[in-house]
Amino acid sequence: MVKIRLTRGGAKKRPFYHIIVTDSRSARDGRNIERVGYYNPVAQGAEQRIVLDAARIDHWVSQGAQLTDKVRNLYKEVGKEAAKAAAPAA
Repeated sequence: MVKIRLTRGGAKKRPFYHIIVTDSRSARDGRNIERVGYYNPVAQGAEQRIVLDAARIDHWVSQGAQLTDKVRNLYKEVGKEAAKAAAPAA
């Protein structure tokens, strides 16, 4: 089965995660099919916290890929931010 999940990078006490598409049998930091974004939980200042290629995620989900719980929450968060930015100011 193909999964969309996080793989850890970054330094000790400074995590950084790539959001990848991979076979569920591969190791967490092992081989991947495609990188579709990243998540920086300790972003400060002008650094971006979450970057996702929503079109590619939608493509993989349509092909049968499954999102992990954390990636699903991040995807929803990015969707809410996009909707908030697109809404007209009152």
